[in-house]
Amino acid sequence: MYLTTEKKQEIFEKYGKSNTDTGSPEAQIALFSYRISHLTEHLKSNHKDYTTQRALKMLVGKRRRLLDYLIRTDINRYRAIIAQKELGIRK
Repeated sequence: MYLTTEKKQEIFEKYGKSNTDTGSPEAQIALFSYRISHLTEHLKSNHKDYTTQRALKMLVGKRRRLLDYLIRTDINRYRAIIAQKELGIRK
């Protein structure tokens, strides 16, 4: 499996407040970004997998909504998450 419990805790520890912080927008955006990159790699070799395409579009939408929420509530936290290049998020 590509996303183990240890990997999730590592993501939450790096981008959240702690390894058990699963609810902050930053941690969720980081987790969605990891899943999006995995699905993108899958679709490069399986371009007719339309179910995965739909799931990818839904994840991108969820991440976009969380980013929009951060813009509305705290612009500094939004700028901090955008500045992290390893997530691959552009403005």
